[in-house]
Amino acid sequence: IIPLSQLRVADIDAVILPGGFGAAKNLCSFALAGPDFEVLPELASFLKEAHQAGKPIGFVCIAPAIAAKLFGPEQVEFTIGNDAQTAKALEQAGGGRHVNCTVHNVVVDRRLKIVTTPAYMLASRITEAEAGISKLVQAVLEMA
Repeated sequence: IIPLSQLRVADIDAVILPGGFGAAKNLCSFALAGPDFEVLPELASFLKEAHQAGKPIGFVCIAPAIAAKLFGPEQVEFTIGNDAQTAKALEQAGGGRHVNCTVHNVVVDRRLKIVTTPAYMLASRITEAEAGISKLVQAVLEMA
């Protein structure tokens, strides 16, 4: 484990961002600010650089909020499941297009090399979250 400030895009093949409340509160301010949220500057910089370098990026659970904010202007397709209110807030936050998705599946934006899955935005047990997360990892690795 190294600090984000020391991570170099040249040293990685792909990025996968876990979700959870920490992603919505610490990696970005969506949990507190809603559609007017900001992404942690060091993380935003790193993800934009990885994206520009053609590295695939996976976002799990609520982490797709970060994809919407950073890559919305490029019309990213993303999912947080089927919560219409949250989806609308994220589309307003940065743009892009929310795609409804079941807990067991992923939304793959091949053009932008971005993969998202709802995980615990929908899951009621770990096996449900695991199915979508495993598909996300597989899709990200296939694009790496």
